[in-house]
Amino acid sequence: MEQQSGATRQPTPENYTMMQAFEWYVPADQQHWNRLRQAVVGLKATGIDNLWIPPGCKGSSQYGNGYDIYDLYDLGEFDQKGGVSTKWGTKDELVQLVQRANDVGLGIYWDAVLNQKAGADRTEQCRVIEVDPNDRTRAVTDPYLIDGWLGFDFLARNGNYSKQTYHWYHFSGTDYNNANGKTAIYRILGDGKDWSKFVDKEKGNYDYLMFADLDYTHPEVEADVKAWSEWLWSQVPIKGIRFDAIKHYSEEFLRNLVVHMDTRIGPGWFLVGEFWEDSLDAMTTYIRNMQHKFSLFDAPLVYNFSALSNTENGDLTTVFDGTLVQAEPVNAVTLVMNHDTQPYQALTADVQPFFKPLAYALILLRAEGYPCVFYGDVYGIKGDHQYPPSCGGKVPDLCLARKLYAYGEQRDYFDFPQCIGWSRLGTWDHPFGLVCLLSNAGPNEKWMYVGQEHRGEVWTDVLGWQPGQVTINQDGWGLFTCPGVSVAVWVNRTATGREKFGQL
Repeated sequence: MEQQSGATRQPTPENYTMMQAFEWYVPADQQHWNRLRQAVVGLKATGIDNLWIPPGCKGSSQYGNGYDIYDLYDLGEFDQKGGVSTKWGTKDELVQLVQRANDVGLGIYWDAVLNQKAGADRTEQCRVIEVDPNDRTRAVTDPYLIDGWLGFDFLARNGNYSKQTYHWYHFSGTDYNNANGKTAIYRILGDGKDWSKFVDKEKGNYDYLMFADLDYTHPEVEADVKAWSEWLWSQVPIKGIRFDAIKHYSEEFLRNLVVHMDTRIGPGWFLVGEFWEDSLDAMTTYIRNMQHKFSLFDAPLVYNFSALSNTENGDLTTVFDGTLVQAEPVNAVTLVMNHDTQPYQALTADVQPFFKPLAYALILLRAEGYPCVFYGDVYGIKGDHQYPPSCGGKVPDLCLARKLYAYGEQRDYFDFPQCIGWSRLGTWDHPFGLVCLLSNAGPNEKWMYVGQEHRGEVWTDVLGWQPGQVTINQDGWGLFTCPGVSVAVWVNRTATGREKFGQL
């Protein structure tokens, strides 16, 4: 246990956990804000501190998840694109959710979709060239005119909050010519117009992703989105932002936006980007370019979980090799699954059900990284291919173990390919500590050190999966066990909060 003299003791920083508060197939019943509002007290009790909520701006229909974004300034207030509500509910219900969350101490992270617009009100003519889908720097036609869905008038909003409308010259690309029904990737031509130079270099230039691609070199686009960031804060007091698809739009603009928010609203935001990339070098370069003010989701870790769960007797000691949490632990958001990697989605990374408890223990109970649990793993996945809550319903217990016990020095026992573990020795104000032992093969055991201050204590598994008890010897060691293809989380059986486990 970490010791500090009475005169110099400082409170140990709390362990924080976020939850992605949706999955792709949440019912389009316009009731999700209400569901979340009713859940926030229970989520806070499990150790969840911040909710990443789905995109709250009006999409192209009431059935879209918001990545088909139509109007930044409509949070479910105006009768457009099929109704007043977004898929998730009305603006009033959103405000009530945020207020209730703030009342119980839960922060809200907004999902900002700033790369594109969808559901245009009308077509506009513009000159384009078609480009090679696999090399967007290579033209495959001469310039010609198309009718693109590029006119956004927001008539139902009638200039409320922003008078900016959008036209062909506010975009750098689109994918449909209404004149002949042809789908392609069209780069829009105009004075000085081109793909952004400050994007990922996959496919030659990965500026274009989908729908009508915003051009942040146009001053009206930049000004409108900066104004929107201030307006959003005035409507819903959020603590942070998850930026969608950041490798597809200008890194330079995003840096400027962060400075604008710090200056005009105030500093202290939590900012995380979806930079879904299996190249660790590309991710660490992006973090450096953003002056370490930005976190990224640890995509390589998700791929490691997937690979290990699909490999018989996979080597668990390699689980963190090549991951962001290993290279940049402060700027890594660790996760097991999200709405893009869940089954039947574009980036599906299949983490087998047996491995989910191991993966969640690895992100929740260690010192490094900021873990994000997935709504679909807590509540189950809906839709045509339904899945129950993962980990036998134990994700909340793992979150609670993080909040109560995962503190202090970390001692690793990554010494056998099919069984690894670690101990957390506790701190002066979080004294209990824990041991986590996991196996992807048969039952196993390890002698593990928890500290002499714990000698004589009797420890049991908070998950209830490993029977028995361990008595800590005079030297601070115990012989800990775990079931086969499972995990055990050992804590003093009289530790504060033990009565809460299995009740969440």
